[in-house]
Amino acid sequence: ICALQAAMEGYEVKKFVDACAESDIVVTATGNKDIVTGEHFRVMKDKAIVCNIGHFDNEIDVAWLKENYGSSHDNIKPQVDKYTIEGKDIILLAEGRLVNLGCATGHPSFVMSASFTNQTIAQIELWKNAANYENKVYTLPKHLDEEVARLHLEKIGVELEVMSKEQADYIGVPQHGPFKSDAYRY
Repeated sequence: ICALQAAMEGYEVKKFVDACAESDIVVTATGNKDIVTGEHFRVMKDKAIVCNIGHFDNEIDVAWLKENYGSSHDNIKPQVDKYTIEGKDIILLAEGRLVNLGCATGHPSFVMSASFTNQTIAQIELWKNAANYENKVYTLPKHLDEEVARLHLEKIGVELEVMSKEQADYIGVPQHGPFKSDAYRY
């Protein structure tokens, strides 16, 4: 479904190996392992930049790089490494680890504020309504997720209007949210 949605939005959708052959920058953000493998490195353009923002360092097969092309390794500067693969230079950032932490100073304060607000609101919810929750992992309920977003709008200069009761009823949502079902993924 995601591929169809992306194509319908006008994005070019193709197999990853084909995209790697054309890309100047490859950023993994999947939360899965073995995304960039030897097959992908071999087809990349000269001077392609590779980094990971989605998960642990197992999204990019750095071990394969070191095992097969470790002798070509050149540390350009901290967190920027070059490997020469079949005559092409591949630039690997943060050793395949999370690039926002390895190559920068971490998350911007606004992102941290949203993250900490999520955690705080979740803790308040658990404290006030402990009887409603079993001892297991939960996704933050949509109404709380939307509250976190609402609390941060003013900082970025956004003002929202509130739907009238009639408008909310017409589209079948509560007037003050949540506006998306629990199945909806942002």
